[in-house]
Amino acid sequence: MNFRRGRHREEPEINFIPLIDVMLVILIFLMATTTYSKFAELKIALPTASAEKQETKSQEVEISITSNGSYAINGKRIEYQNPESLAAEMRSAAGGQDPVVVINADSASTHQSVVNVMEAARIAGYGKLTFATQSPN
Repeated sequence: MNFRRGRHREEPEINFIPLIDVMLVILIFLMATTTYSKFAELKIALPTASAEKQETKSQEVEISITSNGSYAINGKRIEYQNPESLAAEMRSAAGGQDPVVVINADSASTHQSVVNVMEAARIAGYGKLTFATQSPN
């Protein structure tokens, strides 16, 4: 006897309701046990360093930046118009060699004035940059 003759077989289906319930419980557990840290501000003290002095001296171009944004190359004050003019001044101070550009910026100087010097060094083709710092003594 075949009792199933007129009926077609029903395909089994996956019930997603228990899966959703389990995922919701896991989500609530993770949200309840997670700790959140809030940083109001970053405290940064610039610039101090305790590195040893370099033994060998290479060709250097020292660029000083004051707190009001004035520039000086090797102690000679210059007027800043744009990075291209600063790059031309750097090339004339280097004398055709590939120097190390030493950026001696006041701690109260703006970041933009330091970025201007870095951009001028890139335009001039100088890839060796360093920042002058004071020792913590």
